[in-house]
Amino acid sequence: MAQLDFGGQLETVVTRDEFPLEKAREILKDETIAIIGYGVQGPGQALNLKDNGFNVIVGQRSPSKSYDKAIEDGFVPGETLFSIEEAATKGTIIQYLLSDAAQISVWPELKPHLTEGKALYFSHGFGITYKDQTGIVPPENVDVILAAPKGSGTSLRRLFLAGKGLNSSFAVHQDATGRARDRIIALGIGIGSGYLFETTFKREVYSDLTGERGTLMGAIQGLFAAQYDLLRSRGHSPSEAFNETVEEATESLYPLVAENGMDWMYANCSTTAQRGALDWWKKFRDAVKPVFEELYDSVESGHEAKLSIDSNSKSDYRVKLEAELNELRESEMWRAGATVRKLRPKND
Repeated sequence: MAQLDFGGQLETVVTRDEFPLEKAREILKDETIAIIGYGVQGPGQALNLKDNGFNVIVGQRSPSKSYDKAIEDGFVPGETLFSIEEAATKGTIIQYLLSDAAQISVWPELKPHLTEGKALYFSHGFGITYKDQTGIVPPENVDVILAAPKGSGTSLRRLFLAGKGLNSSFAVHQDATGRARDRIIALGIGIGSGYLFETTFKREVYSDLTGERGTLMGAIQGLFAAQYDLLRSRGHSPSEAFNETVEEATESLYPLVAENGMDWMYANCSTTAQRGALDWWKKFRDAVKPVFEELYDSVESGHEAKLSIDSNSKSDYRVKLEAELNELRESEMWRAGATVRKLRPKND
């Protein structure tokens, strides 16, 4: 592990150069990794671990679309695909990758199978951090560990297949065996992380919930909608408003930021664009900072967790979710986006 300087602060990181896949395989050679849940994170992590040579089984309810997907992905009922309880019995490392709401409901079934020496693995600090609301309190004789890829399971898999990696955080909440740290770093390498940076369960969930509601999803949709609506109200066409708001950002400018940073992106735009961006970015920062303060306070207090648990536990959750997603899908901005995407040049 290396200590790297991030803007004047030293952080512990683990790279694949210093912790190669061969070392990870050696550490986990006698382990059976049980992936519980095959929804958002399950497929990417399970398949990457399997392709990297680890012993992986899947636990998923049947019948379900996720169970069928696991079969399509090569997991065999009775051999590498089991019920949740049977997989939990067989596994020495239990990767608990159900949704936060499902983790709460399944916990009474899972907990009896967490016998001494096993490891309970999360990719989100939610269940442990908000234990007063979730009821998820692991026994003291198991390791409790976390590896959280900074992106969706789909992205984790796509980058793995492209020979790349998705950065992940890692944490040890409980070290019952004395091997928890080695176990989680090996797992982080095994799932295909680009590099691993150390955190805690609490910091992971606070930053994750803030990011999802902020610049990753919530705030960016709000900014897109505000600018698109403003351009439309001033007489610009849907195509022009969408291209200037979303398409140019996602197809042209954001990849430049990912490549070399914001300053490099600015330097590779027109001088007019540079001047305007430099003049206006601090105004936007100052305008939204109070909203982010409110958001973080809501996360830290557990209010966001309560909202999520209450909403996701209702029987009509899926119906209401689809209605809200449909509102986005059918908005003029994203209908314009669907048309614009169809007009992108196809690869020959």
